[in-house]
Amino acid sequence: MPSSAPPAPPKRVVLVDDSPAYAASWRAIFAERYGDRVVFEAYQDPVAALEKLGPGVDLLLVDLEMPVLDGRSVARFAKERGVSEKKIVIVSGHDADELHLLFPQGACLAVINKTEAQQQSAFLMILDSIVLRH
Repeated sequence: MPSSAPPAPPKRVVLVDDSPAYAASWRAIFAERYGDRVVFEAYQDPVAALEKLGPGVDLLLVDLEMPVLDGRSVARFAKERGVSEKKIVIVSGHDADELHLLFPQGACLAVINKTEAQQQSAFLMILDSIVLRH
């Protein structure tokens, strides 16, 4: 009788974005696409989010432009709290080339333009590789 491996624990995905609509759309995408494979947390206040960040985050999505604390600062503080740069994705309405100037290769996992369809498709592939691997 073959032994079955226990199911992988759910991935913890944290979104820090001041837009409730953007958070709601991602919450729906994660629920539909991954179900109970993901625990999704969304924070509109970046300062409140920082209190919850640490090495247990599997993926951190950070909006570049937010009041009080911008995405670059959130990413820096998250790294100080133990979140690997390989688990941080910066999202923005800015052009991808501009984002790459702000976040050179190796500074984070990816930079994604929120509105470009091709970037969103690529981002879903990144999500699949993170969430669906065991």
